[in-house]
This record gives sequence, C-alpha cells and structure tokens, in this order.
Amino acid sequence: MTTAINPLFTTHASSSGGRNGNVSSADNIINVNLSVPKAMGGPGKEGCTTPEDLFAAGYAACFGGACEYMSKQLKMPISSIKIDASVSIGQPVGGVGFGLAVKLHATMGGVTQEQAEQILKAGHQLCPYSIAVRGNIPVEVSVSVA
Repeated sequence: MTTAINPLFTTHASSSGGRNGNVSSADNIINVNLSVPKAMGGPGKEGCTTPEDLFAAGYAACFGGACEYMSKQLKMPISSIKIDASVSIGQPVGGVGFGLAVKLHATMGGVTQEQAEQILKAGHQLCPYSIAVRGNIPVEVSVSVA
C-alpha cells in the first residue's frame, strides 16, 4: 500500500544500457558511466560507478539531513555529522534473485553518546529512504561521537 504525498520537489533521471551503461540527471549535473563490478562477474571498468554507489550516496545525504533536523527538534543540536553508508547487493539467503542490505554509521559532534543514539533513532524514523526500505531490506544503524 502506497501513501500519497504532496510533492515538494521532483527530480528526473534517465538510464541507458542498464548496469553497463550510463545514468544522468535531467540537468546533467549527474552524468556517470556504470559498470558491473568484477565481483559480480562484470567487466569492472575503471572510472565507472554502480547503482549501489549512487543509492549509498543518496541514502547517506538524506539520512544525515534527517538526523540534523531531528537534533534541532529534540533540542540536542549537533556541531557536525558524517554518515558512512555501505550498500551490499547479493542473493538472498535461501532465496533467488538479488537483494540489498544497508549499514549506516553516523559520527556526530557536540552531543553525548546517549544523545547521539536518540538523534540516530529519531532520524531513522524520519528519513524518507529509511521509510521507503523499512521492512524490505535489512538496515543496520550505529553511531559514535567525535
């Protein structure tokens, strides 16, 4: 079941050639060549990226923004935040096809470990990427303070 939204922003991208092709945004700010990694049986062409790289980058940025927003809402302002996102693709255990798994690690400054954990949890509840994948792919979140 999908919940309707009132769009605040809409973006567009196009892909040609699948996982060994090219992807670009409508404004051409993003325009990258793709290559299936050697670990997946592909050519692993140098200077190319993967859909998983792009997903990890988007999730990291969105999750960081959600944590920043929630730190203000919780009146626990952070002085800095860095999100490291790992996205894995592989075959589901005991299944067929392919699936994704995500690990997000936040490093926050200006708060205690306990506050950072509260902010992380609240950010994970708010982040549109987290909401979109919840119940569909495993997402591990962790946090440390700088």
